[in-house]
Amino acid sequence: MNGIVQNLSIRLRRIIHHLVTLLPQKLRTTLARNKLLTRVFLYLDDARYASIKHGRTVFLATNSSTNHKPVTHYDYSTPVLSKNIENCLRNFHFKPLISIIMPVFNVDPKWLRLALQSIEDQWYDNWELCIADDHSSNQDTIDFLESIKNPKIRISYLPRNQGISATSNQSLAMSSGEYIALMDHDDELTPDALYEVVKAINETNAEFIYSDEDKINKDGTFREPHFKPDYSPDMFLSQNYLSHFGIIKKSLIDRVGGFTVGLEGAQDYDLYLQVLEHTNKVTHISKVLYHWRRIKGSTAASIDDKSYARDAGAEALALAVQRRHLNAQVLTGKFPNVYRVKYAIENNPLVSIITPFKDKPELLKMCFESILDKSTYQNFEIIGISNNSEEKPTFTEMERLKALDTRVSFYEHNMPFNFAGINNHAVRTRAKGEHILLLNNDIEIISTDWIESLLEFSQRKDVGVVGGKLYYPNDRVQHAGIIIGIGGIAGHSHKYLHATNHGYFSRPHMVQNMSALTGACFMVKRELYDKLGGLDADNLKIAFNDVDFCLRIREKGYLNVFTPYCEAYHHESVSRGYEVTAEQEDRFNKESEYMLKRHASVLESGDPYYNLQLTIKHEDFSLATSE
Repeated sequence: MNGIVQNLSIRLRRIIHHLVTLLPQKLRTTLARNKLLTRVFLYLDDARYASIKHGRTVFLATNSSTNHKPVTHYDYSTPVLSKNIENCLRNFHFKPLISIIMPVFNVDPKWLRLALQSIEDQWYDNWELCIADDHSSNQDTIDFLESIKNPKIRISYLPRNQGISATSNQSLAMSSGEYIALMDHDDELTPDALYEVVKAINETNAEFIYSDEDKINKDGTFREPHFKPDYSPDMFLSQNYLSHFGIIKKSLIDRVGGFTVGLEGAQDYDLYLQVLEHTNKVTHISKVLYHWRRIKGSTAASIDDKSYARDAGAEALALAVQRRHLNAQVLTGKFPNVYRVKYAIENNPLVSIITPFKDKPELLKMCFESILDKSTYQNFEIIGISNNSEEKPTFTEMERLKALDTRVSFYEHNMPFNFAGINNHAVRTRAKGEHILLLNNDIEIISTDWIESLLEFSQRKDVGVVGGKLYYPNDRVQHAGIIIGIGGIAGHSHKYLHATNHGYFSRPHMVQNMSALTGACFMVKRELYDKLGGLDADNLKIAFNDVDFCLRIREKGYLNVFTPYCEAYHHESVSRGYEVTAEQEDRFNKESEYMLKRHASVLESGDPYYNLQLTIKHEDFSLATSE
């Protein structure tokens, strides 16, 4: 009889899940915040129930299997100039002159014509275009340039070929605007591009503005939209994701001296790196404003078509590391379009690894032995907390592990299960380290330098929590950072993606800032852990305490960091069971309601390290067009 009831319960959950996901997201969010309806809204995803039972942070996204097909269809729709926008254009308090700089060299006139047409079609009309031709040998290019009659377009011809950096500097020298916009000679702007930029300047007093972008094929179709996060300083050191459309206050460019000759192919990246050392007034426009033309030989087609650009990018990063006096080196990342800035570990601090468990000695053995056998960083202690263990083999294994290495210790904490409270007690009474590393007992270490990969960021004064990359045993991603808002509260980035898959613009493979990281494996300074009072053991005993902790860290102004260079297996089954007690269900609902109330602001505004154009139904970075 119990089995029949349980099967009916599962079917009911799936029916409710289907009905609710048909609703618009705003309505679903409103329902979720209604205390009475929250229980229905949360009663959606079968995959969460084992988490309720076993006390792990859980998520409500609906892609509970690897068979989910991401939404990939994309087509750009040209915006319409409305009466409201016309009123805004008339009433802008500040109407800066925007100087668009465009270095030109042997471009096909048909692409240049389209580029210029996209500028002339701008809704905002206080612009000038500064073209510098780098001694083109293509007569068609010269003829077209000489045919231009628009008085808002200035053209200069270099007497000899000098490269794109020098040519860009010539374009800069011709400009007279308060803001400089960078544009390639074969790309296109959307008609609302400058309007959106000036709107952002008026609203935020921004000094550096960037937008989302897509690629335009030879046939005029649009593909590969890059919906970017807000400014993520660590991600920017991994990849020039800001790229197009970039607009910078002219005084900042003058301050750094313009483009660096010798870094051709990464001249924009170098300029951005320098400028961002002098301002924190950065605004991201979460909208496609730039069409990057995809033709043979362009970086838009393939980074391999301009491998010199990748090398120049590494050199630009090395110069930035030197200017910023960072004790770090620039390395090639996991993919060709990704860099790694690797920081040296300073002062060899003690790391306290804290692992709660209840029985399951085979997991305990696997976890602790993988730490002891694989870790190249040696200044650590492992504190195992037995919470109501009962099986004799567990205690036998505890004794064996203690005898194996003096850095291993255990103690019993035989109180009702409270994941947050157990970790807090261990930090408060047992941990001696300067850095706290929370680690689940079902983690198996992969990368030998996993501790260093976490510690290099945890030691930074501006960093709060650092989390690693976790895989299921089948080499699919379990955790690559946490995104706020997915499924109602939070979800994992790129869940179920295979380890060899690039993912969304290589994001699973680069260091980046995230709103939250899983407590299954994260590091934080002991001082900061104490300052925040640890995990919330009163309101979030089992679920969401790690997400809440990370969000409270962000509220204090710290950056949270995901690093793919700390790798481990998380022996957490992809297919979960359904058996949950009424008490566990009630507790989970209360903790969910608390999260919805406590972090209503970020849930309403959206995760700054994600994008409103991406799905909050699934954990795969697919487009939100179906929502």
